[in-house]
Amino acid sequence: MIAIPYLTALTTYFSYGLLFVFGQFRDFFRNFIDWCCSSKNLQGYAPICLGLEDFYFRRLYLRIRDCFERPIASAPDAWFDVIERYSNDNNKTFKRTGNISRCLNLGSYNYLGFAAADGYCTPRAIESLRRFSPSTCSSRVDGGTTVLHTELEESVARFVGKPAAIVFGMGYVTNSAILPVLIGKGGLIISDSLNHNSIINGARGSGATIRVFQYNTPSHLEEVLREQIAQGQPRTHRPWKKIMVIVEGIYSMEGELCKLPEIIAICKKYKAYTYLDEAHSIGAVGKTGRGVCELLGVNTADVDIMMGTFTKSFGSIGGYIAGSKELVKYLKYTCPAHLYATSISPPAAQQIISSIKVILGKDGSNRGAQKLKQIRENSNFFRSELIKLGFEVLGDNDSPIMPIMLYNPAKIPAFSRECLKQNVAVVMVAFPATPLLLARARICISASHTKEDLIKALEVISQVGDLVGIKYFPTVENQQQGERMKRE
Repeated sequence: MIAIPYLTALTTYFSYGLLFVFGQFRDFFRNFIDWCCSSKNLQGYAPICLGLEDFYFRRLYLRIRDCFERPIASAPDAWFDVIERYSNDNNKTFKRTGNISRCLNLGSYNYLGFAAADGYCTPRAIESLRRFSPSTCSSRVDGGTTVLHTELEESVARFVGKPAAIVFGMGYVTNSAILPVLIGKGGLIISDSLNHNSIINGARGSGATIRVFQYNTPSHLEEVLREQIAQGQPRTHRPWKKIMVIVEGIYSMEGELCKLPEIIAICKKYKAYTYLDEAHSIGAVGKTGRGVCELLGVNTADVDIMMGTFTKSFGSIGGYIAGSKELVKYLKYTCPAHLYATSISPPAAQQIISSIKVILGKDGSNRGAQKLKQIRENSNFFRSELIKLGFEVLGDNDSPIMPIMLYNPAKIPAFSRECLKQNVAVVMVAFPATPLLLARARICISASHTKEDLIKALEVISQVGDLVGIKYFPTVENQQQGERMKRE
């Protein structure tokens, strides 16, 4: 759990309160003007956009919209081209200046660098484009299964250590469409409180009862399991038809590794299925890139359902579910994303196959091992240096995701704009992706970053951190000076 400094929490509440009050005043006058001047054509209609989310977008998000949705004009490599733009209507719309800024990329999920041109992967993806075309224009059960799709599923199953796998054209849909097929009414889903939105929507759509346990806290998971098993289903108190515990390998907004060994032990004890989302961990961590199971020494046979995406470490699109042959066969007959959605693009499938071969060294080189070593060294170096500079950094060692806490809403645009001025592109994360008070800058490190790139990024972030005032902890130098003064 994040412990917010008292003064920081106070100023953050005050800032949001001020924005809320001014927003309400503006809405009052806006409604009055609309009432006087509105067209009669829409009288009697309910507002199409309603609620606090709409208020947040109009009165808070629009103020800093220039810090989000920035278009790029190149591959998301270590450096990429950011299109410059401006707004004449308070960020409601943007116009391009025609200029491009070459920026250091600290925001993309390009963990192993495969999203840029690669000597092994790119020619094979281009060749598959010539052979198969950009799209199959069909679902998997009609005419949308090529030899590449079959090879991809076999490659993924071998890579993650499961008997079988099924692939989908979109990572988000992999969670949101699969969960309603796996569990339904009379079932119990126990979900980590910080699981991704795709998991939340999939769980809600399943019709199962949902209970939440504290973020990455196995002891609380056991309490919730024990309580729910004792109570049974609501009203009838019958035993649950099925219990499923859902966790992430690396939490996308926290950068922390799941406490998988402890969670597996608890699930075995209470006969609950384990669903592991490895969107950010597969390919990025572990000695051979096989994710948190390899990193934490967990046997993949102990994880019932393994989910992952190809949009991070593999430089492509889509997602997968890996498990037993019976499970995958069942999903192929019942999952709407397999039965009705267009299959994954053949060039994208070939990109994944080729990147897996590089990771495993089947391309005849050791580039895969070098990439895995590089991202591990880059991540640990960058994290340790940020902490030394006095930033509040979340996450664990080996994780390529490192959030820098900002808290105050005024610091979000200030940090983003100042970094961009110095040609460093960072991603800002705020409500609704995080709780209202826990805004942050999320740094994503890549194996394609050089030591010089990281040092430049640290210099810029340090300067901007001093300017914006987000170094919430004393630096190593200040700590040493304080200790010397105490001794004297």
